[in-house]
Amino acid sequence: MRRHIVALLRDPRYSPHSEVKDRAIMMQTLEELSRREQSITWKVYDERAWAALHHKAMEEQAAESVQNAFYGEADLYLSMSRDEETLKLLHRLELRGIPVINPTWGVEQCHRSVLDRLLHANRIPLPPQRGDDGYWLKRGDGAAQTKEDVVYCRDHKALNMALAAFHERGVTDLVVSAHVKGDVVKFYGVGTRFFRYYYPTDDGISKFGDEKVNGAAHHYPFREERLMTRAQQIASLTGVQVYGGDAIVRPSGRFVFIDFNDWPSFSRCRVEAAAAIAEEVLEKGFRNNVPETV
Repeated sequence: MRRHIVALLRDPRYSPHSEVKDRAIMMQTLEELSRREQSITWKVYDERAWAALHHKAMEEQAAESVQNAFYGEADLYLSMSRDEETLKLLHRLELRGIPVINPTWGVEQCHRSVLDRLLHANRIPLPPQRGDDGYWLKRGDGAAQTKEDVVYCRDHKALNMALAAFHERGVTDLVVSAHVKGDVVKFYGVGTRFFRYYYPTDDGISKFGDEKVNGAAHHYPFREERLMTRAQQIASLTGVQVYGGDAIVRPSGRFVFIDFNDWPSFSRCRVEAAAAIAEEVLEKGFRNNVPETV
């Protein structure tokens, strides 16, 4: 039986400096799926272009025929989408039993302010709200779109100035946390089948260069399996199967999470990650993945 996948690439404004990397992991994943299952076909869209096509269809067709067209378009959606309109359209499909990876409700849980409340409620190790080494002020209504969405503030005066600058831009949903000294560790995961971590200051790969505040990694020893278990716990709490994030490992070996996001570009481990995503799709994907609470 032939099964068709629609793959949706993240809009560039939600993936600054990573558009090429995003496409690379998606294409690698689709090629892995085709290699493992010859009955699979696929088509790739930019998320906003796909949404525009369906909005146009809504204007030209009756509502029922549009819904039927939605239902028959694909057996599964591989989605890096973060645009609000795209997520609304995908949610309609989820309600009709069509699986979406990552699910829309999971992506929404990864909005920074929502995530911050969720992780605090579940006692996930996070930076304290106050400290003596400065602060981080971060946009809370989604992932960072520009360098100005994540700002290091060396003291309270700088923090207040940064708050005013955000407000002038119309951004009022914000998360503040104390700076934590230690090694920045970037991790990638797929369900419970795949987990890798790296030190970004070792290879110099960085989106905005914020890792420089912590300096070069000292490679403090820590319990790697505990980092993996906690990251997988966050993935389970949010509901995303394909994920990544950042943690700070203190000199003591204890760590705190400073970021978690849906479907990173996996640029450091693309081939391995694509194989793991393909396995996740084939094992768990072609069925309804909407929770009972939706």
